[in-house]
Amino acid sequence: MKFKALAIDIDGTITHADRSLSLEAVAKLRTLDVPVVLATGNILCYAKAASKLIGVCCNIIAENGGIVTTGFDSEPLVSDEIGECQKAFDFLSGKFELTKLDPLHRRTEIVLKKDFDFDGAKKILEAQDFDVEIIDTHFAIHIKSSRINKGTGLIEISKLMGLKVSDFVAIGDSINDVELLETAGLAVAVGNADDFVKDIADYVAESSYGDGTAEAIDHLLSKGLL
Repeated sequence: MKFKALAIDIDGTITHADRSLSLEAVAKLRTLDVPVVLATGNILCYAKAASKLIGVCCNIIAENGGIVTTGFDSEPLVSDEIGECQKAFDFLSGKFELTKLDPLHRRTEIVLKKDFDFDGAKKILEAQDFDVEIIDTHFAIHIKSSRINKGTGLIEISKLMGLKVSDFVAIGDSINDVELLETAGLAVAVGNADDFVKDIADYVAESSYGDGTAEAIDHLLSKGLL
């Protein structure tokens, strides 16, 4: 089967460990003849800038599926789940000292600095009746809707692009990429991916970070999958 599009995480997947862009991964992405969707937990303006710099503008899943767009200047689809996330944040704020990241730009979830007891907060929050989940993506802590993820984002953007989710190859590395990989037609993990991400992948690159993405793209092209 030849796949018609690629959905890929940014941090830890197109970048090096220090979050700088891998020029090798960028070069490989630019050679593809299929559309590339950037699927990130980061905010929309960051993803837009990254898509321009990478050269794959402008199909984007941002805020872990909370925001979806297919054009740099088009009106994005935005979920309305931030209220429940705020309630969970207010509850945890009474027990931990929390610092929000990008509070002026986040529209569908709340992201926190990694400077508190995540495991303790997760245990406490899971005992409550909030319709949210708290996840550690290695770069930040996210309080997000239980109903929204990169997989639901892929479903929405595939409709906008006139494709099926089975038409996509997905590449990722972390917990917030799990649903993306499970939803896509073919799942790829880079070498630095968490073990549970590798467990659901159809192909696991030997190389890590952006080098792993470059390796994976070479593999997909050599097999005629893209």
